Order: sequence, then structure tokens, then C-alpha cells
Amino acid sequence: MSRGGAEKDREADPQRKCLATGEAQPKAGLIRFVAGPEGQVVPDILGRLPGRGTYVAADRAALDKAVAKKLFARGLKQPVTVPEALADEVERQMLRRVIDLISLARKSGAAVAGYEKVKDWLDRETARVLIQATDGSGRGKSKLSTPYGGRYIGWLTADELGMAFGRQTVIHAALASGGLSQRVVEEAQRLRGLRETEGGKGHPEGNRA
Repeated sequence: MSRGGAEKDREADPQRKCLATGEAQPKAGLIRFVAGPEGQVVPDILGRLPGRGTYVAADRAALDKAVAKKLFARGLKQPVTVPEALADEVERQMLRRVIDLISLARKSGAAVAGYEKVKDWLDRETARVLIQATDGSGRGKSKLSTPYGGRYIGWLTADELGMAFGRQTVIHAALASGGLSQRVVEEAQRLRGLRETEGGKGHPEGNRA
């Protein structure tokens, strides 16, 4: 690849250093934090809040380390207060983000729910992402396979998926190809790192996410 092409790739996938690990990685896998008006640490899930920001990997252990070692003051270069259960709040906001994006995909016709509809999309190769509730039946989930070259999301509960589709619960869902589906995958990956339980268990292809 030409030097110009390499520079474009770096611009398209900017990197930032994780406050906890010191490692540089793509922004897509990090959570940005800023200092609020009262000096409190505020998670900036969308990366749009004004002011100096600092980044922590979307990983429960990294976030817990940043809190325990009081690294936010150093990263934000000012005295700050850290809210109680910050990691839980970040996870809650990330979950809301994922649910909202899946809901947008549903409204645009790029997402379906229910075993039969998902199976139909998989059979017709319309689905690019298979989503299954972590608390769904392992036997039932094993009847559907991640689309070839596609992705699998398996760390949302049936209740959480239900919120995205305006139902009480959802076990099986699928996303078609497109930019919105890619955003769901990226944000779901960040959520996965923040969840204490490992996603994808109970599905033979869970590690393909």
C-alpha cells in the first residue's frame, strides 16, 4: 500500500492510548471520559462532549484499574471525583446505545426478530449478523448458525433484546448488511468487554463475534 493509502487508513481508524494499560489501540475499542462542571468523571460514550478527554479500553478490568489507581486525575490533568460504580454506569450507557442502534436498524428494515424470520434471512443470505439472547435455550440457539463471513452477538439477555424490538423478550434476531449493522457490531463489542460474564457462551460459534 502506498504511503498516502497508509495515512488514510490511520485517519479512518485513529488510535488513542488507554489510560489504564498505556497501550495504543483504535478509538472504536475505547471509552472516552471527560471532567464534568463539578469536576466529576463523566463517560462520553458518543465521543462528542467538549473539553479534554482521556480514554480507557472498553474492558471491565481496565476500567476498574483506572478507578482503583486514581488515574483519571492524571489523564484529565485536573483534580476529579469518580462516581460510585462508574464501571456499572458505563455498562448501562453502552447497553442503552446498543439497544437504540438495534431499534434503529429494526425501524429501517435492517433487523428482524423471531426464529422463523431469522431462519428465513439466514437461508436467503440476507442476514450478516446473528444475535441470540444469552439466556435463551442452548438447544434452540444451536439450530441457527452465524452467516458465513458474518458476525455473532451473544451477550444480550432476552429482556434487553426485547427492548430493542418493542417486545417483552426476544431470543433470536438478525441484522442485514450495512453501515448501521456495522455500528451495532462495534458498539456491542465495547459492551462485551464491560460485562463481567463472557459473551457468546452456549453457542458453538460465539467466539466469532
